[in-house]
Amino acid sequence: MPVPDLLTAKIAHGFDHLDVDGDGRLTEHDHVLCGRRVAAALGHPAGSAAEQTIIDAYLTIWRDLHLPHIPGGGDSITKEQFVTSTRTLAADPAAAAASVGALAEAFLAIADADGDGTVDPAEFLAFQRGHFPGLSDAEGAEAFAHLDTDGDGRLSAAEFIRAIIEYWSSADPDAPGNWWMGRPVFAAEVPQQTRAGSHQVGMALELEP
Repeated sequence: MPVPDLLTAKIAHGFDHLDVDGDGRLTEHDHVLCGRRVAAALGHPAGSAAEQTIIDAYLTIWRDLHLPHIPGGGDSITKEQFVTSTRTLAADPAAAAASVGALAEAFLAIADADGDGTVDPAEFLAFQRGHFPGLSDAEGAEAFAHLDTDGDGRLSAAEFIRAIIEYWSSADPDAPGNWWMGRPVFAAEVPQQTRAGSHQVGMALELEP
């Protein structure tokens, strides 16, 4: 089996968290489950209007960002399809900014609980625990420190959005966005020589759909 490059390892790791029900496919149901988890992590009661607003935001992400790009008009995305499709963003920064940027803006609207246009450490941890339930306080704080590139103790809209775009599309091993999901454990799967060469998109593994 080919050894993954850094970007492929990141995307595959991300898919495993997005696939909430663990069936190996990304579906509308996963987005409903993720919306419920995030709402609960942010303190919204089950069945509340606030919970439904967040679920609706995740359904919009599914319908606008993922569903139109499923081959053959299907209703689910396999891991291989997801990795292959998402990897193309590395060679098209404009497409990454447009598609993943829209996702990041939707996430920002949810994570910014007090509506001040920034995300503080408590908001970040609550939001991320909706996606990554096992994230500890220490791991969340460590990730936040890497993403807070100006060190002011808050993630500006630009820092928050850049982190998400970098996670899903950057092959740079030093990109702050590699910490978006917490400590970049996926990097351990990538040999040092491959990691060093992952600046070159042409060296990346391409998976068959």
